[in-house]
Amino acid sequence: MTYCVGMMLDAGLVLMSDTRTNAGVDKISVFRKMFSWHVPDERSIVMMTAGNLATTQSVISQLEERGKVPDDRHPTILEAQTMFQVATEVGRMLRRVVEQPGEFPEPGDGPQAEGARFTASIILAGQIKGMEPRLFLIYPEGNFIEASFDSPFFQIGETKYGRPILLRGYDRAMPFEDAVKLLMVSFDSTLAANLSVGLPFDLMVLARDRMEPIHQRRIVADDPYFRTISRGWGDALRRAFQSLPAYDLATGGAAEAVTTGSELK
Repeated sequence: MTYCVGMMLDAGLVLMSDTRTNAGVDKISVFRKMFSWHVPDERSIVMMTAGNLATTQSVISQLEERGKVPDDRHPTILEAQTMFQVATEVGRMLRRVVEQPGEFPEPGDGPQAEGARFTASIILAGQIKGMEPRLFLIYPEGNFIEASFDSPFFQIGETKYGRPILLRGYDRAMPFEDAVKLLMVSFDSTLAANLSVGLPFDLMVLARDRMEPIHQRRIVADDPYFRTISRGWGDALRRAFQSLPAYDLATGGAAEAVTTGSELK
């Protein structure tokens, strides 16, 4: 399993992914799930993947045209005229790999049963010069949807544990710093609830019209800021819980607070 989030803001795009893969509790590995291509002053494209590792690696390899020598590689996604065309190309490749996995052999999480479905999903984000930043969620069938005011962020992988904080805390006008903090809390909640999601995390921030990351880093287990967020969020939840009205078993409602004489003055 994995966890990736792509978030659209007025200021640009914020993306975060974990790096854990597993084929059972005794086969846990670290693999990068965030991939990016940047052409200075022309375009910036980022992909995050979830699902069968063999499938996602095959898609990335095919997009990079692995048959060419490194110096001659020029992915077709760098030639597309719009991000919609990029999404179409990525979706087409994903569907092809999912439907014909044997055609694109790649190392995976472990042996697959004959006839197993090599599913995967992809978050695609980026901007081409002169156009708006765009964010897509691409399904194994190759079709996709685009982020909007109604759906301003996408999650793939183990989504349920980190989703509530995103729904409550997201604001399209928030600065990048608050968006990163929100993602940190979302990932910490997921990490605490599911062993199939794990550190390190990869983070990337794409500012509108910059065509290259303004911030990019890997967050490891002993990262001071992430540890502070993790402890602080846990403490804040406990304080919030204690501040809620107590439940009264007799009335089935909120228990009345005991008022002292000094409080009545």
